[in-house]
Amino acid sequence: MTLDRIELRGLRARGRHGCLPAERELGQEFVVDVTLGLDVRPAAAGDDLSRTVDYGSLAGQLVAAVEGEPVNLIETLAERLAKICLEDPAVQEAAVTVHKPAAPVPHPFTDVAVKIVRSRS
Repeated sequence: MTLDRIELRGLRARGRHGCLPAERELGQEFVVDVTLGLDVRPAAAGDDLSRTVDYGSLAGQLVAAVEGEPVNLIETLAERLAKICLEDPAVQEAAVTVHKPAAPVPHPFTDVAVKIVRSRS
């Protein structure tokens, strides 16, 4: 069966993630994109929010995680966010991208991001 997709893109939150002391002290904005794989037919058939993902509620959980306990790596943060996505029983797969647009890179750049894909197994 091919999974349907729900996307939440450009979710912004301030966190204190990073290896450098200044990143922990000052914090910076992180941008999160998630793509959820699930079957939306039951929700669509009954026009029933309880049979799909409440992306407003999910956004709140993801923002709380970004704003929460700091980690050194955005790889670790991405894993944390994917786990939150997969806690919803409707979600079979989660692709999470964590962007760190203000990463401490000493050269001109547009973005630093880590993208992971996790599924139930």
